Amino acid sequence: MSGLSELSLGKLPMDSWMTHLPCALWDIPLNQLAIPGSHNAITYCLDMNDRSPVDLTQPDMLQKLDKYMKPLIRPFVYKWAKTQTVLGEIRQWLDAHPKEVIILSFSHFLGLSQELHMTLLTAIRNIFTSKLCPKMEALSLRNLWALGYQVIVAYEHNISSCHSDLWPPIPYWWANKCKAEALIEEFEQRKQCGRPGGFFVTGINLTEDLKYICTHPTESLKDLVMSTYPTLLGWVKEQTPGSKVHSVNIIAGDFITESQFVPIVVTLNEKLLKWSS
Repeated sequence: MSGLSELSLGKLPMDSWMTHLPCALWDIPLNQLAIPGSHNAITYCLDMNDRSPVDLTQPDMLQKLDKYMKPLIRPFVYKWAKTQTVLGEIRQWLDAHPKEVIILSFSHFLGLSQELHMTLLTAIRNIFTSKLCPKMEALSLRNLWALGYQVIVAYEHNISSCHSDLWPPIPYWWANKCKAEALIEEFEQRKQCGRPGGFFVTGINLTEDLKYICTHPTESLKDLVMSTYPTLLGWVKEQTPGSKVHSVNIIAGDFITESQFVPIVVTLNEKLLKWSS
């Protein structure tokens, strides 16, 4: 594909958009591309008894439900949280899409011992093997393809500095707002301070606070997200990837497959093509 005249990036097959990017973008550092991300978690710390607490960074309502309605809430949270097995499915998907690159962020290690950290790292290495990308400077699609790397693992723990295949934590811009307008205002203020030097995430995920939950008892998080996506995605369309002060990199959201989120983020890379032409 030679350029935008042939095909808009938003029309690419989204399960292999990196594979089909024009060659003009192959040498741009990954931390300067616009990359769609999901806020959905695939790990957990809860067991079915009382030994493990709900993460203290989770919404106040969830902590109260766990405290006062533990026998009712734990089975549901536990069942949902077992989606960590998706790592094996990710490996299968990567085998079928050898030119796609993913970034996995592991964080919120509440109560995880050093031994369990090593157990987790062993599992990650056994699953992804030679696809794991070690820390390196020249991180572009062309270089990753040449070396066969497809997985970048960011690990939010101090042990990441001791392992060459664990990248440092990726800064996550989280506004902690339940209204789209307030979230956008927060991000516009942060942009004035400049983007981080490496990878970073702009999280357009909204947060249901206790007031919102009490005043909207019949609405789910999905209802909130889908009702505000027109405003949020309108803001996303105005963003620009690259190395400049106000640029974006990874943009993450909730329920991203149920809207035009992914093609809208991928299309932002057309702005990089216009600069290079």
